[in-house]
Amino acid sequence: MPPRDEMVVRNLLPEDRDAVVGIDARIMGRRREEFFKLKLRQAVSDTGIAVSLAAEIDAAVVGFLLARVYYGEFGITERVAVMDVLGVHPDFRGRHVGRALVDQLRTNLLALGIKTLQTEVAWNSRELIDFFHREGFLLAPRLCLDLDLEKTRA
Repeated sequence: MPPRDEMVVRNLLPEDRDAVVGIDARIMGRRREEFFKLKLRQAVSDTGIAVSLAAEIDAAVVGFLLARVYYGEFGITERVAVMDVLGVHPDFRGRHVGRALVDQLRTNLLALGIKTLQTEVAWNSRELIDFFHREGFLLAPRLCLDLDLEKTRA
């Protein structure tokens, strides 16, 4: 594992798109070009607060996270941050890349006076759930609901 000071965590840039899509494709088993084109455009063009990050080792992007700040959502009136995507290149797992990204995000959000970070994870993503647990995430006191629009047609 490289020493922590050899890893650089910085703001995500538009030119990181190919690296982000490549890392995500290794994780997901498919390329999500349009998804990341939209998400990265939002992340870098948002006139608000830049909270999306990239982690580099030896000048190569090895991890990323996409997050945003909401000023009230789903009836909540205080500002909260939402982490949409966290990805670490499989070759760099176990080298604390995810931890470095979350640590930097935590530092940035607290400096902005934002005290809550939310994310969602599939209930069967054991490795990711374990990671979030180690980082201090807890079950949220709310219930997420989905509606299958085709199945519920009248």
